[in-house]
Amino acid sequence: MQEPWERQALTDLLHAGIKEQRSARRWGIFFKLLGFAMLLLVLAAMFGWFGSKELDSVSNGPHTALVRLDGTIAAGDEGDVGPVIEGLKAAFDDRNTKAVVLEVNSPGGSPVQAGQLNDVMRDLRKQHPKVPLYVVVDDICASGCYYAAVAADRIFVDKASIVGSIGVLMDGFGFTGVMDKVGVERRLVTAGANKGFMDPFSPMKAEQRGKAQAMVDEIHQQFIDAVKAGRGKKLALDNPDLFSGLVWSGATGIRLGLADALGSVDSVARDVVKADEVVDFTAQPSYIDRFAKRVGVSAAAHLGTQLFGYSVR
Repeated sequence: MQEPWERQALTDLLHAGIKEQRSARRWGIFFKLLGFAMLLLVLAAMFGWFGSKELDSVSNGPHTALVRLDGTIAAGDEGDVGPVIEGLKAAFDDRNTKAVVLEVNSPGGSPVQAGQLNDVMRDLRKQHPKVPLYVVVDDICASGCYYAAVAADRIFVDKASIVGSIGVLMDGFGFTGVMDKVGVERRLVTAGANKGFMDPFSPMKAEQRGKAQAMVDEIHQQFIDAVKAGRGKKLALDNPDLFSGLVWSGATGIRLGLADALGSVDSVARDVVKADEVVDFTAQPSYIDRFAKRVGVSAAAHLGTQLFGYSVR
């Protein structure tokens, strides 16, 4: 028969064991819930499940808002205008923004995306008439990049920047001579007289070349109209090479009316806007967004190459 103190010690030991098991179980449940909550937060951040409410301002005082456009302008590429447009809208919506600066460094690209960016820039200027929009050119602003840039209030360049290239090109390859030499026959069956339009493996027909030329001429005129609308009387229209596709240095571009003055982001913020603080509003797409766009664009590009072996820019 156990002594009273032995029974008490055994009882205390059992109670302690039960408490320890309960405590371990509670902590286990807690950490499982914590892990699950963290997983939900990560997924929400990746897929944008939570609608974020925009703050009135990201700063406590007046600032110059900065948005960057870098690389070739193309959907899903480094120069995709989607994030640029998103950044511009956020910059204009900020109550402390005194001016918006779009810093560009691009050789051009898709005329469609460039036109879309031009349209959005003009619309934002109308919606926010008290907030000027400036473009600052880094190394290059040519072709489609310049198409977009002319929608700004003023364009600033470095004296050695490259600007212009007001033209459109459609490029591709023809392999008919090589195929003839090696004895390869192109077998193409189409429904529709022009379904094989500009097929790189078939001889180019004069009428199809004419249609292609008419198309790039039409897009070129759209480009010219946008430049004239944006630059107005500043342009040296007496220069026959102005819309020929040539590029010029920033210094010459100022003389031709393609740009307004020399300037950098810092000098424009300091001397023109009078708001030294520069806040970067450049939107950064998530990894999921970039991956999805690249997959979609790659598939579209492959299909386009199969159906239409030429690109326009």
